[in-house]
Amino acid sequence: MDAHSSPKPSPSLEVLTRAQRERLSHIDFTLLFLGELRRADVISKFETAPAGVTRDIAMYRALAPDNLEFDSAGKLYRPSPKFKPLFDHPPLRALATLSQGFSQIEEEKGSQVIPCEFPSTLSAPSVDVLAPITRAIHRGKAVSLTYHSVSSGATRRELVPLALVDNGVRWHVRAFDRLKQHFTDFVPTRMEGVEVLETSPVGREERADQDVQWSRIIELKLVPHPNHPRPEIVLMDYPMRDGVLTVRVRSANVGYMLRRWNVDCSPDHHLRGLEYMLWLQDPLSLYGSPNATIAPGYQDPKVQLTKQNTEASATGAS
Repeated sequence: MDAHSSPKPSPSLEVLTRAQRERLSHIDFTLLFLGELRRADVISKFETAPAGVTRDIAMYRALAPDNLEFDSAGKLYRPSPKFKPLFDHPPLRALATLSQGFSQIEEEKGSQVIPCEFPSTLSAPSVDVLAPITRAIHRGKAVSLTYHSVSSGATRRELVPLALVDNGVRWHVRAFDRLKQHFTDFVPTRMEGVEVLETSPVGREERADQDVQWSRIIELKLVPHPNHPRPEIVLMDYPMRDGVLTVRVRSANVGYMLRRWNVDCSPDHHLRGLEYMLWLQDPLSLYGSPNATIAPGYQDPKVQLTKQNTEASATGAS
């Protein structure tokens, strides 16, 4: 190199196009989770010409020179012992990719990257119902539909949908019900004939910021269940700090989440079984949330207080 020339600056992720970052992230992901990268992997994913793949791998090597080495016998690249991911790969997103494949195209779905097994979804809304609901949420519109409820059968409703909620078993729609004039949850599989109401204005009282239970955030303190035989294992399973896992959940969803996580919410942690690895340290944190009633072991503090007062009175009388 000429003594008076400046060294060539290293490339930066910030100056790359989004398409370039996506291809380099795929290279990074494949090396990290599969331990090998073939040029054909990038060609099939992005339909890139071989010359383009060569440039992408050269760019990746320039950004992370210690990350990969060429295996001449297998004619592929492998992560080097000094490999450090160039991109952030959140675990849940990585698991979704590994279990469902890279492609979003229907005919290419179902090809898992590695063998994975997960529970099938037994209840999913149809696209004919889901699409107008999501359009209404995105555009701030109301919808008209026929809803089938357990208590009142089929009725025509007008709803202002606010959000979709996955409770682990099925999807819900959080919405303002114009018939009953309150916010509540609706099951999309029970909806028919959904139409977006283009000319029906949404009132202030129907907006998300007026949904008290949706806006209220409850901080949950979860600890190893006192009756668990191996609490040290529970500490390994959950990212606890000083033996406490702190989770923030919307009041409108707290019961769904606690049931999904199998958290014992009883004041005296009386639920038994290894499925109850966690106990809610302060059951009173659920006070005021109507959704809390479906949480495992939940007891209404008012009922509990009445019971305690009754027992105290009986003891005093004796």
